[in-house]
Amino acid sequence: MSALTKDRDTVRKEGVYASYPVEGGAIIYAGSMVCIGVDGYAVPASDAAGLKFMGIARQHVDNSVGASGAVQVEVWRRGCFNLAASGIALSNAGDPVYALDNQTVGLTAASTNHVACGKVSEYDTASTVYVDISRI
Repeated sequence: MSALTKDRDTVRKEGVYASYPVEGGAIIYAGSMVCIGVDGYAVPASDAAGLKFMGIARQHVDNSVGASGAVQVEVWRRGCFNLAASGIALSNAGDPVYALDNQTVGLTAASTNHVACGKVSEYDTASTVYVDISRI
C-alpha cells in the first residue's frame, strides 16, 4: 500500500466489544474470561501456555459439536469486572492479575504461564476482586 493522497473514510469501532471465532469443541459461558489460542480461535481462559486474554464473554456460546470457527463469541474488551480471586489482598489494588481458569484471577505467584488479564481496580472480598481488563 502507498500513502494516502486524498481523504479516506476510515471505519471506526469503539473497541468496547469484539467478536472472535470459537475453537471446535469449546463451550464459553456468559461472564467468563475468554482467550485466543495459538491457532487464533477463542477458548475459555486458563493458565495455559500460548493463550492471550481477549475479554469477558457477553453470551453463552456452545461449539461443543461444531468445527473451529463455526460460531463466534462477542466479548467486552474494556471495563471493570467482578471476578473470583485467589490469594489477593486489599494491598494488591493496582497489581496485575493473571487467569487461573475461566473465572478466577491470581497474582504472579499463583500463575504458571502468566496469561495477563488486567489489574485489580478494587478489592471486594477475600474471594472476589474487580479487575480492570483495559489495563493489561
